[in-house]
Amino acid sequence: MSTVKQAKAPEQALVVGRITSVYGVKGWVKLYSHTDPMIGIFDYKHWWLKTPSGWKVIELSQGRTQGRGLVAAIKGYNDRDLVKEICGLDIYIDANDLPELEDGDYYWSQLEGLKVITNEGVLLGKVSQLMETGANDVVVVRSCEGSYDREERLIPYVPDQFILSIDLEKQEMVVDWDPDF
Repeated sequence: MSTVKQAKAPEQALVVGRITSVYGVKGWVKLYSHTDPMIGIFDYKHWWLKTPSGWKVIELSQGRTQGRGLVAAIKGYNDRDLVKEICGLDIYIDANDLPELEDGDYYWSQLEGLKVITNEGVLLGKVSQLMETGANDVVVVRSCEGSYDREERLIPYVPDQFILSIDLEKQEMVVDWDPDF
């Protein structure tokens, strides 16, 4: 029998990964992690899962790298059939449990949804996501109501060059970017 406990949602639910499939016969699962480094997902011992019947909290028993991916054992799940019920579910943590960052550093989740405005006051859209590239991260800006046009923009995340300021209170990112580019 599993030890998944009915739980209330985390105060600030943040997706950090996904349980992708069963691994072996002893109840281990394969994981996909959004954390950087990917093993950072193991820093959080309690994970929330959003199931059709509501939020559940599970406890990480063990975790490790396996080849190019991750595998984990969940407390109370000791056979393959039990873990099948949680495969395919996103793994959430409470964003309040994230470590504090230095001034000027942000979690990607804090930037997603910010309005992106040029230094001349033109609304380009909102941050829909960020992407890792070889040279630097890239901000994906999608149009929103009131934006300059309906174009999607990819703006390099280079502070002081393209990213001039970020104001989480105002939910704004000011960029040095030509709206016609």
